[in-house]
Amino acid sequence: MKAIIGGTGVYGTSYDSRVERVKTKYGEVDLDVINIDGEEIVFLARHGKDHSVPPHLINYRANIMALKEFGVKFIYATAAVGSCNTDFAPGDIVVIKDFVDFTKARPVTFFEGGEEPVRHVDMSDPYCKNLREKFYQYSEELGLNIKGDAVYICTEGPRFETASEIRMYKNFGDVAGMTSVPEVVLAKELGLCYATVGIVTNWCTGIGGQAGKHDLQEIQDSVNENREKITEVFIRIFKEGLDQESCYCKNSIIQL
Repeated sequence: MKAIIGGTGVYGTSYDSRVERVKTKYGEVDLDVINIDGEEIVFLARHGKDHSVPPHLINYRANIMALKEFGVKFIYATAAVGSCNTDFAPGDIVVIKDFVDFTKARPVTFFEGGEEPVRHVDMSDPYCKNLREKFYQYSEELGLNIKGDAVYICTEGPRFETASEIRMYKNFGDVAGMTSVPEVVLAKELGLCYATVGIVTNWCTGIGGQAGKHDLQEIQDSVNENREKITEVFIRIFKEGLDQESCYCKNSIIQL
């Protein structure tokens, strides 16, 4: 089964759906299940359908575990991101290839020791290589322009970054956001294929000749401009079929 995790501005789809409530040891999660030509696809609004959950309080472990327990193996996620790379302007679409984690206070793993053996997860390919390549391939076929690959700087939020922080972050990555970690890590720990597509919604503070003001309407407009096409690409890929033989996602656990 496949799933889409919608980030800021992406709270649902235009398709009819049913709600499935999944109980996990980390909490309950409501999943919207849509049926497209006989293909069932799960949709999860990361911040809630009314955007009521801030990034540092999202129950990432419940979300990812619920998808796993519902039978999901493949996840595409969207993320609204700010750009600290002048090659990526608001309105551009980027494929996230790696991350640098600057989060501070959120649970970041399922592996907490105790009665279970110590486990580590390999992060040499955090965002599934196969899903990223498929997104490039089908985007070209459907006329969706991708600006390039990007390294994601994950900050704690919910505040935006200062200009001084961005001057530091741009030495490490291209775009900044508040949600990809631990989502990508948890998916890898459960052996799921996971990839994130970034929608550049704004310049980071002090970048692009901007004064650092963030206009929420402009952010929403950037997402609205791209979300339908991105979702169309996701669904096309899902309908064409996927397997876990072209990546290492299901074999990423290192147990000591």
